[in-house]
Amino acid sequence: MVEDTSQLLDVLTGVEFFRGMSPTGLDAILRLADLTSFDADEYLFFQGDPADVFYIVVDGRVKLTQVNEEGVQVILNYPGPGEAFGIVAVLREMAFPVTAQTVEPTRCLAWRDSQLKQMILEYPQLGLNAIRILSKFIVEFQERIKELSTERVEQRVARTLLRLAGAEEAGVSGSRAIDFRLTRQDIAEMSGATLFTISRILSAWEREGLLGSDAQHITLLQPARLQELAEGRE
Repeated sequence: MVEDTSQLLDVLTGVEFFRGMSPTGLDAILRLADLTSFDADEYLFFQGDPADVFYIVVDGRVKLTQVNEEGVQVILNYPGPGEAFGIVAVLREMAFPVTAQTVEPTRCLAWRDSQLKQMILEYPQLGLNAIRILSKFIVEFQERIKELSTERVEQRVARTLLRLAGAEEAGVSGSRAIDFRLTRQDIAEMSGATLFTISRILSAWEREGLLGSDAQHITLLQPARLQELAEGRE
């Protein structure tokens, strides 16, 4: 890990859980981590497994999916570089509520649950950050339920694409690409819609010049217009 230390510290600096930590503290925390490489389509853990480790993506991309009570698979998120996953389940000492699978070759930093407890005891700032993360998780869950129950499918699809392209903030100009493999079925699972509906919406948006796509990648050509659609402004 020696040759990667500077890059890895840069990654940790941008992670919400480590916000407010000193360089010395981050260096000590990094020394506790395991740096692991995964091939594309490799599973890190499955829904229902004991939550005894959490990860931060260094490079690559991970898909988080959940199978609901009706047996339907839903895609919840695609954590990328600098993003953590599994930490809420570890903090709550519960089973993983999702399955994590890489979508491309990926490297992750990983800490065991015992190390997490050790870090929080040694660095009180991490305890405060953990409270913020849990609170944010609750708010995001409530917002997700609201989206699915009150928003039109076009709004949900636009919001999903903007989120994946990192173009949610107002005033975005120029095109934005979703830089990893993404199928229409993936978008359907994230948006709570059928594949037929997603195909109809995306085809219409391509004809209008809002999107460009090939077999597995999508580019947002007019993010500002998609923001209007996400907000329900026709």
